[in-house]
Amino acid sequence: MDAIDQAAGLLEGDALHALRRRRPEFVGGAEACRAAVLHPRSEHGLGRNLRAALACRIARLNADDELTSEYQTILQNLAPSQELLMLAEGGGLTIEPLATIARHVDLVTLTATEAQADHIRRLEAAGLTNPQIVALSELIAFANFQTRVVAGLRLLRSV
Repeated sequence: MDAIDQAAGLLEGDALHALRRRRPEFVGGAEACRAAVLHPRSEHGLGRNLRAALACRIARLNADDELTSEYQTILQNLAPSQELLMLAEGGGLTIEPLATIARHVDLVTLTATEAQADHIRRLEAAGLTNPQIVALSELIAFANFQTRVVAGLRLLRSV
């Protein structure tokens, strides 16, 4: 059982659980990506509590209550600040660089086709380094990927 199985409500022995195991490299790869973006060896100045808050925000933006709850639990165990709780809850922030990060996460999650190079420059202007921008992009990509895979598995499970 991996995080995607759990969020989709799959159990060992389920047909969809077995079907996912027919491509173990995808199951293992998704779990490795999850670990890399949430618990990286090098945080690049983006702490685990910030990463959990952003994953929670992305799950909330995707209207995934199960993943939102999972990431809220992870975040609570990391003793988040009030700002990170607001970030996770989808609130607007005025503190930089969190405000710029939140706007970027929302943009890429909700309207990815509108993202432009200028948005990366805004992250730089807010003080993010290139490694931080890459790490943020990886987190955004994975959390959105996870919500879509989970939604698809839930849909398949329901038929």
